[in-house]
Amino acid sequence: MEGARVPLKGWQQAAVALGSAIGALMDPRRADLIAALGETTGKPAFYRVLERMRNSSEGREVLLERPRVITSQVSHAWDMPENTFGSAYAKFMGSRNFSPDDRPPVRFMDTEELAYVATRAREVHDFWHVLFRLPTNLIGESALKVIEFEQMLLPMCAMSVVGGSARFSEKQRTLFFRHYFPWAMRAGIASTDLMCIYYEKHFHENLEDVRKRWGITPCPNPEA
Repeated sequence: MEGARVPLKGWQQAAVALGSAIGALMDPRRADLIAALGETTGKPAFYRVLERMRNSSEGREVLLERPRVITSQVSHAWDMPENTFGSAYAKFMGSRNFSPDDRPPVRFMDTEELAYVATRAREVHDFWHVLFRLPTNLIGESALKVIEFEQMLLPMCAMSVVGGSARFSEKQRTLFFRHYFPWAMRAGIASTDLMCIYYEKHFHENLEDVRKRWGITPCPNPEA
C-alpha cells in the first residue's frame, strides 16, 4: 500500500489513539488525526471485515485485485451514461470539487492485507454518500458514520457521531435524532455487506437497480 506502515507496540498504539482523539476533538478538520484514530482503535473490526471479504466471492475478488479509488483507476466513471452509478459518482465528486486522491494513507495496520482493507473502507466512503443520497455537511457525515458503524463496528464511527452531534445547533440536533439517526440505523442494518462489493465493476449499471440489489434505502428528504 502507498505510504509506509508503522508497526506499533501496545502502549504506542494507545498513545497514538489518545493523541489523535484529543487532536481530532480540537480540530475536526484534521483528516489525518481522524484516520489515525480509526486505525489504532479499529483493528479488531478490520480483521472481522477481512474475514467477511474472504468468505464472499466478490469480496475475494476485491482482495485479490486490490482496486484503488484513485483518479487513475476510477476516471472512467466520468464517461458513464446518465442514470448510472458511475455517472452519479462523477457528478457527486465534480459538484463538490472533490478528488479521490485526497485521502490520507493507512499507516498503522499489522499486515499489507489488513492495510488494504482499511484503505478500502476509507476509499468507498464517497460511493456510500452517493448510494445513500447523503450530503457532505456535518449532519450527512454523521448519518453516514452511523451506517459505517452498523456495517463495520468501527469505534471511530461511533466516536465521530458523538463528536459531530456535540457540534450541532439545537435545530440540527433535533433534525438529526428525529430524522437522520433512526433512518441510518435501519439503513445500515438492511443493506447487504457493503465492504464485499466491487463497486468499480458496477459503474455502468443503473443507480436505482444497484440500490435495490444491495438493499440500500436512500435518505428521504426531511421536509417531505
